[in-house]
Amino acid sequence: MQAVLGAFIAGAVLRMLDPDAERAHPRFHVKLEGLGYGFLVPVFFVTSGIQFDLGALFADAGNRAEGAHVPGSASSRSRTAGTGLSQAGLSRAEPMAAGLLQATSLPPIVAATTIGLKFDAIRPGNAAALVAAGLASVIIFPLVALPLLSRPSGSAGAGAVEKQK
Repeated sequence: MQAVLGAFIAGAVLRMLDPDAERAHPRFHVKLEGLGYGFLVPVFFVTSGIQFDLGALFADAGNRAEGAHVPGSASSRSRTAGTGLSQAGLSRAEPMAAGLLQATSLPPIVAATTIGLKFDAIRPGNAAALVAAGLASVIIFPLVALPLLSRPSGSAGAGAVEKQK
């Protein structure tokens, strides 16, 4: 965890020391992002996966109940996103699919539970339940959303385009 915090602080210090870096050194940030996203972030998630305590998840029924709140919260976010998009002239299924795809939540949960475990702010069973729920959202929500996008559009705008052909 100290390495993640140290990397963040190093990035903030780099920004303060060289605020015009994108213009002065345009390739430096591209290379740094490649290193971060191509190597360091995957290493963090592999390490987090190794530390995932599946046994703690099933040790207490309360842990499973705690994890059940995450998909429900993500589902409500997907409905909220879908409501805003429905005003944009999209079919009824497209905002629902977009909301579901945006509601997946594994990376922030893994990061938060990793920090919580390091500071003893969360019990291992609760952390496992939250990560399992986030994993479920990453697997289930796209499986539900993608068929919605492949449906023929039922919106009035699409019908008007078809009539013009």
